[in-house]
Amino acid sequence: MIGAAAPPDLADDDVVVIAHKAISKAEGRTVRLSEVAPGEHARALAAEHGKDPRHVEVVLRESAELVRAERGVLVCRTHHGLVCANAGVDASNAAAADELVLLPLDPDRSARELRERIAAVRGVRPGVLVTDTFGRAWRLGQTDVAIGAAGFVALDDWRGRQDAQEREMRATVIAVADAVAGAADLARSKDSGEPAVRVSGLGHYVTEEDGPGAAVLRRPLDEDLFR
Repeated sequence: MIGAAAPPDLADDDVVVIAHKAISKAEGRTVRLSEVAPGEHARALAAEHGKDPRHVEVVLRESAELVRAERGVLVCRTHHGLVCANAGVDASNAAAADELVLLPLDPDRSARELRERIAAVRGVRPGVLVTDTFGRAWRLGQTDVAIGAAGFVALDDWRGRQDAQEREMRATVIAVADAVAGAADLARSKDSGEPAVRVSGLGHYVTEEDGPGAAVLRRPLDEDLFR
C-alpha cells in the first residue's frame, strides 16, 4: 500500500518514514482489553496510579523492566531495550474503543521487510524509518524518534573531526534518524490519517546495505545516568 501510494518519482536516495501504528496493525500487534486478565501486580499499580488494570497488565507484559512509576506514568524498558512511557502501549488511533496497539516485535526487521517490499513493488530501495512518539528526560514535550531503520545511517559520528576553530570534537554524535523522524511527524501531523512520509535530500545517509538499524540509538544500560 505504501509503495502504491508513494509519488511516481520515489527514488533510491529518498527516505520513507512510517509511524509504527500502521506496521503494528499490519503485523497483528493489537490487544483487546476484554481479553486481558490482570494479575496482582497490575491491579496494585492500577489502583495506585488510577489506571485500568487490564491496560497496566499489557504494559507489564511488554516490559523487560519497570524503571519507574510515578504521577500516573509508568516508565518502562521494553524487551527491545527502548525506555519509554507505558512500554509503547497506546490506545490512540486504535481501531476499536477497547483496543491497544503495541510496538512491533522487531522494528528493525519490520523496516527491512518494508524496504524489500517497496523495492519489489516500485523497483527502488529507499531508506526506511519506523517511528514512535517519545518524551524526553531533559525536555518538555514529545517528539517522534526512530525505533526501526533499514538502509539509513541512524547515527553520524563526528568525534575526532575538527570544529570551525580547529578543536577536536569529542562528544558529537548526531542522532540523524531521530531528527528525520521528528521532522516527518511535523509534516504528517498527528491527526492526518497519513502514516507515511517521503523525505528527500538526505541521500548521503541512505545506504545500499540495510545496516544495523535503529538499535544503535539505544543507550547501553551502563551509560544511563538516570539509574
